[in-house]
Amino acid sequence: MGRTGVLLLNLGGPDQLEDVRPFLFNLFSDPEIIRLPFSWLQRPLAWLISTSRARKSQENYRHIGGGSPLRRITEEQAQALADQLRHRGHDAQVYIGMRYWHPFTEEAIARIKRDRIENLVILPLYPQFSISTSGSSFRLLQRLWQEDPSLEQIEYTVVPSWYNRPGYLRAMAQLIAQELDQLPNPNQAHVFFSAHGVPVSYVEEAGDPYQREIEECTELIMRTLNRPNAHTLAYQSRVGPVEWLQPYTEDALQQLAEQGVKDLVIVPISFVSEHIETLQEIDMEYREIAEEAGITNFQRVPALNTHPVFIADLADMVLEALNAPKLELDQVPQMKKQVKLYPQEKWQLGMTTAAEIWNGRLAMLGFIALMIELITGHGPLHFVGLL
Repeated sequence: MGRTGVLLLNLGGPDQLEDVRPFLFNLFSDPEIIRLPFSWLQRPLAWLISTSRARKSQENYRHIGGGSPLRRITEEQAQALADQLRHRGHDAQVYIGMRYWHPFTEEAIARIKRDRIENLVILPLYPQFSISTSGSSFRLLQRLWQEDPSLEQIEYTVVPSWYNRPGYLRAMAQLIAQELDQLPNPNQAHVFFSAHGVPVSYVEEAGDPYQREIEECTELIMRTLNRPNAHTLAYQSRVGPVEWLQPYTEDALQQLAEQGVKDLVIVPISFVSEHIETLQEIDMEYREIAEEAGITNFQRVPALNTHPVFIADLADMVLEALNAPKLELDQVPQMKKQVKLYPQEKWQLGMTTAAEIWNGRLAMLGFIALMIELITGHGPLHFVGLL
């Protein structure tokens, strides 16, 4: 079969406090995070946000040890996957390609070329597909392939999403069961799934399958868990003056407390590694909200990290992908969808001269409001998870 490689895709995170500002710049330079009416404003706005918000974000990272553990954990996952594949008689090199911090996807591709990999499996560490996570990384890879003809020598295949994999579901169910069993009345506890949110426009206008896959994944995990516990799905980490998927995590926690829920097990459903959104947003901010609302037992299910059942399922995915028909980057249908986040499409009022003037004024007003909210943290903007 030739030299085999696996490329694990992930978001990335600042390794230390001085990395926070450049990490935020890379993040907000991506139009899938903030799409502006004028593309030339992207990098200046990213610089402004990253410079103005760095101190607040550094404080969040200081609370979890001074940096993100995401790179370390992803490296451990890569090593565990390589070991598992080797144990099964397959000697494969496993590479890490982060979207917004080292090791960048471009660095991983350079190593793949250097090692003369002939067969490559591209595997995102996002169980559910979204145009802003896996999709963003896939588009970057597609551009790299277009710009470098030598990459055509690599025969590759893409795994778009894997939220319904039996091993993944079993591993999640096992972790939830462990937390439930620590409570005085395990069957009475409420299982609370918290997923990273996306704008509603991504789902309704761009055809992003993320919400459907999250909802299906939640039901499959509960079916695998096979316990009588009630459960809720909510969404965290929204940003900008547009509508995001609801219910929001903080609102759902308040509502459950009002309904008399005392024992709660919260599940980070869209994350497979510990990082700022689990360690700071859930463990600190959402815990405080829940306890102040009257939820007395707040248990958080750990991320999968190197859970052996999860790693074994990753290995199964790699081997199945190598033996299945190849799926290329331009064959992932969701990648062809586009959506404008800023300004909202509904701001378009017509094609008359007066309408065009007002469109421009509204767009600029929206941009100014967005910029003020991003810098000051006041107003409807809320991006706890990464800022």
